[in-house]
Amino acid sequence: MHILRFIFILLPVLSWAQPTVPTDYFRSPLDLEISLSGNFGELRGNHFHSGLDIRTNYTQGHPVYATADGYISRIGIGHYGYGKALYIQHPNGYTTVYGHLQRFAGEIQKYAKAHQYKIESYEIQVYPEAGVIPVKKGDLIAYSGNTGGSGGPHLHYEIRDGNQRPMNPLLFGYHVADTRKPNIDKLRIYTISDNAHVDHQSKNKDLRLTPQNDGSYLAESIEALGKIGLGVATFDRLNSVDNKNGAYRIQTKINGEPHHEIRFDRFSFAETRYVNQYIDYAYWIDSKYKVQKLFREQNNPLSIITQSANDGYLNVEEGMSYMFEIHIEDFAGNTTLVKVPITGKQKVSDQDVETISDGEMFIASKANAVTKGKYHIYMPANAMYENNHLDFRASNDTLYLHNERVPLHKNVSISFDLNGSELDNVDKYFIGRIPKWGKPRHYKTEKKNNKLSINTRDFGTYTLVKDDTPPTIRPLNFSNGKWISNNKTLRVEIKDDLSGIGSYRATINGKFILMEYEYKDNTLTYYFSDNIIDETENNFKLIVIDNVGNSTTFETTFYRKEL
Repeated sequence: MHILRFIFILLPVLSWAQPTVPTDYFRSPLDLEISLSGNFGELRGNHFHSGLDIRTNYTQGHPVYATADGYISRIGIGHYGYGKALYIQHPNGYTTVYGHLQRFAGEIQKYAKAHQYKIESYEIQVYPEAGVIPVKKGDLIAYSGNTGGSGGPHLHYEIRDGNQRPMNPLLFGYHVADTRKPNIDKLRIYTISDNAHVDHQSKNKDLRLTPQNDGSYLAESIEALGKIGLGVATFDRLNSVDNKNGAYRIQTKINGEPHHEIRFDRFSFAETRYVNQYIDYAYWIDSKYKVQKLFREQNNPLSIITQSANDGYLNVEEGMSYMFEIHIEDFAGNTTLVKVPITGKQKVSDQDVETISDGEMFIASKANAVTKGKYHIYMPANAMYENNHLDFRASNDTLYLHNERVPLHKNVSISFDLNGSELDNVDKYFIGRIPKWGKPRHYKTEKKNNKLSINTRDFGTYTLVKDDTPPTIRPLNFSNGKWISNNKTLRVEIKDDLSGIGSYRATINGKFILMEYEYKDNTLTYYFSDNIIDETENNFKLIVIDNVGNSTTFETTFYRKEL
């Protein structure tokens, strides 16, 4: 009996234990004090953040170092995503990742450039074999930058386990100054069962919070009945910086007993899109607050949920009283407590009861297909997280595909039947999504079997868009017939106002040159240090093609001698 009692006492402790990892193996990737603009597990668009965003004082070009011995196992260069990135495989099984780099250093830079010129492409993914590019702890491997999908200069740094699952780098002994408690943006309560109510209404609602003298928060008292759940929008600020980071751990208790826990130690890339089921997606679309639901709904396999009784729900019974506690903790252990007093009481009014829409019912676990006008929609099994009454309508060339407040997990295909259409120059059309503001968003559109087709993971409004305007090209630091011996680069601005830039190719005197595309400022840059040209008179030619095939060619002559 005593042994059993000990085991039951120990189980909650074990469920909260952090993974056992080496805490003195990895050094810092920078010689700067670690200050974060983003931390591990933060809620991003359609994914959890998989590393640390280390600030670089708003500037680029800071030396980046290998954090432990190993070898370069992957070199990635892309217009979007991580931009220029390096991956180091370490003898202990871990992999470190360094993203948004300005450029690589030494032999790594030469290796990457050689591969780019070999295949005549800026974008590459190369996987050197073990031993080809070895590195030692502290070796200079790159310089920090702002490439890819970066919102400003910083270093994105990851540590992945042997299964390539990103882990929280702070587990490995990195120190970040933090004495500030997490903050609360929103607290919401949800009615789950059909007979559930909160304050006599069968709808979800925000709860008012009152700060207490001890730093905790007390929510307004709630009368409820049936199955309910709670959710919280929270953020954490580190010392000396005001940007919002994510919380590390959220634990709930009911009448003092541990009930549900979320902890950002590790996750897999295969599960990261389930962030859309983890948050209140519709509320985020409407309000831009990301409320983390403190309960596990169906089709939510997230491993960040490390403990859950009754899937985190509370079944409120008539005449019973409950104190629902939410403990929000950052990695440094600073904790904010929220208390929600709940009393079980029967509903006395049926007013304001929400009704189900009268759209068609789609079963999430089954494949679904529907035709509306000239549009055909195919939804594979488990494209949605839950069964839904969906509203699909078509009017002429426009498809109203339910609404953006419902998330999709898998791609849905949309096809437009061209039979009988009077569209001219069909190849210049694409299916685009109409946002709340701005121009239609281009989707890669395939023409096959007299249909235009796209894949999308967003509900919303779609329409046919014609783009017959070619891209524009403008030289930035040179002009026709001029001497540019002092230039270190050729820089060109390229723009396309509708379908977007699809591809480009540049040559000097007929030889391919590597131009780096930075979509954030619409520029292409060639570095003369690539040593492609050895003539005084040079003919520069650039061809830019947009995503529907419109093409623009720019040619000019410049003169140059090495100084």
